[in-house]
Amino acid sequence: MVLFGATGSAGGGVLHACLSSPAVREVRAVTRRPLEVQHTRLTTITHADFEHYDAIRPTFANVDVCLYCLGKSVNQVEGEAAYRRVTHDFALAASRALALGSPSAIFHFVSASGAGLKSRFMWKRVKAETERDLLATASAVCWRPAAIDGMALAGEPTWYRALRPLYRLMKPARGLYVSGDDLGRAMLQATAEKIRGRIIENREIRDLADRSRALEQLDAIRHQ
Repeated sequence: MVLFGATGSAGGGVLHACLSSPAVREVRAVTRRPLEVQHTRLTTITHADFEHYDAIRPTFANVDVCLYCLGKSVNQVEGEAAYRRVTHDFALAASRALALGSPSAIFHFVSASGAGLKSRFMWKRVKAETERDLLATASAVCWRPAAIDGMALAGEPTWYRALRPLYRLMKPARGLYVSGDDLGRAMLQATAEKIRGRIIENREIRDLADRSRALEQLDAIRHQ
C-alpha cells in the first residue's frame, strides 16, 4: 500500500494500525522528510512535489490501496487558494498517479465531518469538492472523521496538546470521536470488504474498526 501523511497526527495513527496488521505486507510512505519509525515492512519515499509524481512513479505500481491522510488545518495556510492547493489539488494528483500505476487500486481520502458543498465554511466546501471530484474520477472512499485522537507530535501547538485529553471524554459518543489507530483499522477493513465509491461518517468508521478488532480476536482464538 501507499500512505500519505504518515508524519501527521492522524496519519501517524493510521501508520501504526497498518504496521500492526499482519494483512499488510508493505507500507510505502510518501513524505517530505524521513520518518522516525522503522519497520521491516515500511519503506519511506521522500518527495517534495505533491502535484507531480513522475520521479517516484514505481511507488504507485503493484499496490491495492492508497491511504491519503495528508492535509493541513485552514489555520496553517494563507487564504483559500493555498488551502485548495494542499487539500484538493494534491489529493487529485495522488489519485491520478495511483490510477496510472495500479488501475484497480482504491484511493482512501481523509476528509472531515461536516464537509458540504454549501457550507458557510470555506474549508468544509473545499473538502466536499475534493470528495466530489475524487468519487467522480477515481475508485475512491472518502472518510469523514470527527475529532481524531491521533499521534502526539513534537511540533504541535501547546493548546492542542493540552486539549487532547479532553477529546477522550467524547469517546462514548460514537459520532464525535475516533482514534487515529481506529481510523487506520477502518480503512483496512473497508479495503478487505472492497468498499468503494462511498462517503463514510465517523459512526461507521468506528463500526468498521470494531468489526476489524472482532475478526482479529476471532482469528486469534482459532489459532490457539
